Amino acid sequence: MSTGSAAANAVPGAVSQKTSAYSWVVLAMLAFIYIFNFLDRQLMSTVIESIKKDTGFTDAQMGLMTGFYFAIVYTTMGVVVGFLADRTSRRNILFAGAVLWSGFTALCGMAHNYPTMLAARVGVGVGEAAGAPPSYSIISDYFPAEKRGIALALFSMGVPLGQSAAIAFGAQIDIHWGWRNAFIGIGIAGVIAAIVMFFVVREPKRGAMDPAHVAAVAHEKSSFGATFWQFISRPVLLWTALGCGLSAFVGYAALNWNAPFLLRVQGMTREELSVWYALMILISIGLGTLMSGAIVDWMAKRSRVWYALVPLIAMAAAAPFWYLYTQQTSWQMALVVVAFPTFLNIFYLAPALALVNNSVKPSQRTMSSAILLMVLNFIGLGGGPTMVGTLSTDFSKKFVESGMEAGPAAAQGLRDALMWVTPFFAVAVLFLVLQAMAVNRELKEGKSVRDGGFRVGIILLIVGAAGLYMRYQGSGFPGAIINTELLGTFGGASLETMIGIIMDVVVGVACTIFTLGGLWLVISGLTRKKEPAAA
Repeated sequence: MSTGSAAANAVPGAVSQKTSAYSWVVLAMLAFIYIFNFLDRQLMSTVIESIKKDTGFTDAQMGLMTGFYFAIVYTTMGVVVGFLADRTSRRNILFAGAVLWSGFTALCGMAHNYPTMLAARVGVGVGEAAGAPPSYSIISDYFPAEKRGIALALFSMGVPLGQSAAIAFGAQIDIHWGWRNAFIGIGIAGVIAAIVMFFVVREPKRGAMDPAHVAAVAHEKSSFGATFWQFISRPVLLWTALGCGLSAFVGYAALNWNAPFLLRVQGMTREELSVWYALMILISIGLGTLMSGAIVDWMAKRSRVWYALVPLIAMAAAAPFWYLYTQQTSWQMALVVVAFPTFLNIFYLAPALALVNNSVKPSQRTMSSAILLMVLNFIGLGGGPTMVGTLSTDFSKKFVESGMEAGPAAAQGLRDALMWVTPFFAVAVLFLVLQAMAVNRELKEGKSVRDGGFRVGIILLIVGAAGLYMRYQGSGFPGAIINTELLGTFGGASLETMIGIIMDVVVGVACTIFTLGGLWLVISGLTRKKEPAAA
């Protein structure tokens, strides 16, 4: 049996090492830094309405800045960070990342136009990419396999704590001193927290809390290609990542646009937002994070298929509550109803992290976590906020054109945009079903299973072909990579327009690569003999 397979199917309790008190200190310190990671990220969403009032940015611009543009940099750098962290000091990489994201958060408060705000926001993404993957790997070397679910869940408490702190403190600072000072003050505090972490956390020995046969290869250097190929050619890991991505799609759409929805549509004040919405986020996501980790640790002792079934059940139960939330007419009822999908949606994270970290070699954990987060954030963070912002702007324009006043049109546009998030709950459930089936297959065969990249090839082929078709419809060029009409105005275009043209080219190239790469993987998967995973 391969090392990875042994790790994936390790019997709980096989590790004899006890968890030291210092391990919990490290966990608390890493969670504290993670609070600033999400505090900085959520702050932008909290003060969107104030930023728009001062700058005139549209919902579409804010959606792209907090979603697609941020995610492109975040996901790309996350894989690079994961590769480096499997070879160098994870603590040092985390420190450098925390200083970067905090510093660029402060710079967001100094921006006075869209390009400079976008540049600062992209800088935040560069730093935040170095946050989670090294932390996941460090935690896995301080806690044995049977405690990683709850340890990672406790670490993930940085999500609700950071989000609620951003809402509470960000809204209050915005009220009294303005949104710019909120970014500057919180950014400076993050730099100080990073320095404290540097002196508290020690780099652990890789594989320190794994069984002997796994720890023996903990210091092996796994190549980027080998780790990436294992991930995308093993259905369990592939469906886990895609299930996370679709779950995060609705989660990030909510986190980025709930505050504007409550303020603009439901008539909530910023004072009320800083108290009641912050409390809802803290309680709902906090309980969901802790309960998901505890439940999956308990249920996985019976069968590893519960790593998929726990989030699957939660997402299915959350869908009707989300639709009801978008139809409410008072912020009080809206807040009560949205508490349920907020609580249930987070159930995907801890099970996925535990499954991935228990399914690969210690030398591949940071890279594997980075790949998981790359897919999660590219689909979730890149897609959710962007879709809602774009739909909101489009719907609002149509309402104005039909004779509605600008204020009510903007409110109804955002309501309708959030309503269209509902079908994505069902899509997430579909991929979680596929994950459960893949886990069950590995359990029956008693080994990890690979498919030669066939499944990821099908997905890339569909996404790439669909993207090229939509570009053909929009530009009049069959699969056009460069829109010549746009390029004709490139010389005299504003910086913002130039960025749009460049991204248009990038998307066209990506769609072409996805289509050709997907076709190659499908053919390769069909002709290649199925073999057990090498790790």
